Amino acid sequence: MAQIVIIQFSKAGKMFDFNAGTLELALGDHVVVETERGIGVGQIVKPPVERDGEAVSTLAPVKRKATAEDMATVERITQKEQEAYRFCVNRIIERSMPMKLVRVEYQFDSSKAIFFFTADGRVDFRDLVKDLAHSFHTRIEMRQIGVRDEAKMTGGIGICGRELCCSSFLREFQPVSVKMAKEQNLALNPNKISGQCGRLLCCLDYEYETYCCLRKNFPKAGKRIRTVNAVGVVDKVNILTGNITLKLDDNKIIVIKRDEIMGDGAPAAVVAQAAPATASPPPRVRERRPEPRKKQEKTSLETYTQNEGREKPQPVQQAQQAPRQSPAAAPDKEAPKDGQPRKKHRSRKHGHRKPSGGGQDNGTPTPTSGA
Repeated sequence: MAQIVIIQFSKAGKMFDFNAGTLELALGDHVVVETERGIGVGQIVKPPVERDGEAVSTLAPVKRKATAEDMATVERITQKEQEAYRFCVNRIIERSMPMKLVRVEYQFDSSKAIFFFTADGRVDFRDLVKDLAHSFHTRIEMRQIGVRDEAKMTGGIGICGRELCCSSFLREFQPVSVKMAKEQNLALNPNKISGQCGRLLCCLDYEYETYCCLRKNFPKAGKRIRTVNAVGVVDKVNILTGNITLKLDDNKIIVIKRDEIMGDGAPAAVVAQAAPATASPPPRVRERRPEPRKKQEKTSLETYTQNEGREKPQPVQQAQQAPRQSPAAAPDKEAPKDGQPRKKHRSRKHGHRKPSGGGQDNGTPTPTSGA
């Protein structure tokens, strides 16, 4: 069984596992270890724990427990970091470079110096690196970071009056959204919900899940509920105190508790009156309305054409039957119908035939001799 210790290299920084081996280490001790960046000095944040597995064999071992000389070396490195910081800031101002230097870190063996900076975009710092390498005679690395990492390295006091969470105990940043502020009924004022870095406060995420769980037991705003003495609409909900602000039908505001709610909705009489007003006509009526109209138009058109066809042969039949009728009835047949123009008759009337034995040009019969 191997002894595993957890070490951090900066306050509220990331934690790493190392193999303690046979060393006797305790919580808070400083040790010298070898990392990917080189040799460094870290502090134990959790006591050694026995662990067995294949992954344990791949962990880097702890070299030794830090001595007084190692701690003195750390102090000298801290002074060199401050000098390098001032020198770099002066060079940035002289060259008018659009960047902001945040921090400088030296390796334990002074083999490498890392300069952390922030900028809105990409920056050409090749000339600056040459000046730094010429002055400090070591490897130089320029690393661009975000505004949250800047606040973590710089530190400060938040609007709550306490030290910033990211620089005191928060080791990793969690995503924060405006939805978290809305769920907690906070004012959506950027000055009140933003931290020193200009982003949303990390503490909005601490109680978000609690608010979501508690809100399930309360009615939503705008929902109609009823109690023993009143019926109204939910105006506000205070999850911490358990109070519900209710707006009655007469615009009166009252405050009730969650236990006083008897059910959702309004009385049956109110619902029965409101239902017909809001009910919409069934869709079947809308679909059947145009159908009778089309059928009526089609039927009327066919009837019209059939009647018209039937009425055409009637004048011919009347004309054939005209000679058989009495002369007194003839004027009645020839009388114009209502709404029709009077027809012009020829000079020869119907029913009078021209005599076969020729006569005068006017068509009158010639008198016979004798009688």
